[in-house]
Amino acid sequence: MPHAPEPDEDDLDAIAPPQPVFHVEQALLGALLLDPYRLDDVSGIAADSFSTAAHAALYAAITTLPLPDPAEHAKNTKWLDRVLAAGREQARGLTASYLHTLVQVCPWPRHAPAYARMVEAEHARRRLQTAAERLVQTVHDVSLPHPVHAVLAEADALAAVVDDIAARFPPRAGVVPRTAAPSPPVAPDYTEAVEEEQMLLATATANPVDSEYVRWLLPDDLTLPLHAGLWQCLTALARRREPVDPVTVLWEAQQRGLLDDGSEPGEVLHLLAEPAGSVEHWGERALQRSLLATADRAGRRIEAYAGDTANTPFQLVVGARRSLADISAVRTRWQHATGTVPTPRPRPAPTTRAGPPTTTAAYTGRAARAIR
Repeated sequence: MPHAPEPDEDDLDAIAPPQPVFHVEQALLGALLLDPYRLDDVSGIAADSFSTAAHAALYAAITTLPLPDPAEHAKNTKWLDRVLAAGREQARGLTASYLHTLVQVCPWPRHAPAYARMVEAEHARRRLQTAAERLVQTVHDVSLPHPVHAVLAEADALAAVVDDIAARFPPRAGVVPRTAAPSPPVAPDYTEAVEEEQMLLATATANPVDSEYVRWLLPDDLTLPLHAGLWQCLTALARRREPVDPVTVLWEAQQRGLLDDGSEPGEVLHLLAEPAGSVEHWGERALQRSLLATADRAGRRIEAYAGDTANTPFQLVVGARRSLADISAVRTRWQHATGTVPTPRPRPAPTTRAGPPTTTAAYTGRAARAIR
């Protein structure tokens, strides 16, 4: 902020320059300070739409104080003094000189609606990024007693943000978001997953009929390519009503080229020969890991989209909905596996602007139909 103490000269290189939205907010606030009645033309934003506490405090003061008489406002600074006093209650560092700066940097007060729309767009990007970050954090929260329920609740909250942004910003044709590399995922500990998948494969080999009851489990749900391939082998044999045992599964694996990566036949036979528990139990465990991994990838991808300031709000909507569709597909299979009945998520009414009736529910429906 301009009112902050000047840093030491040696520290100047460490200070990041303000983002474009900071200057947009200055222009908007300057327009409203110059001509408070421009507030009637501004919509879609609130105090929390601003990127700094000082700007939020000023906007809150402008919108809550009675507007001044235009003739009086042109002759004195009484209303500006009241705005400054009210703003200081929330941001003590505000000064009269900064209000003067805001007035000076505003190019055209009549452009206030355009400035407000830019502030709204940037706020939408920050909201989406925050919701995606919460989803990723929830995936990795090991203290949760019911991680799937918590992750799906965060996915629903993220989808609600996406729907609200879509309602505020009408769609445009051909607006695929710019692809950005997501942040690398936390390196998982595969030890438990590998052991449980081995028990899944061995138990399904010993009880091939039970594999018919876990059709909701897909090869991609398993963490290791060899395990995914072996699951394909034994389920294929079961569907063809052919004998299923470690030897027949090994032979099917050879026919599919699964041993070309150097896997030893003896090790595969040993892996398939130690059943324990039930196929349904180990299948649910594998599907849970797959759901959490899918949510993690989707959240990081949406974070990357939202972190790219070149993406427009509707580009963010397109990218986010595609990522959320991945979660919806696994979620539907999880509901089949656990016998849970999905509770419809309430659709919030648009806050300010109504857009076309495009919702994340459409993606969810297509994902559900795709696995039937």
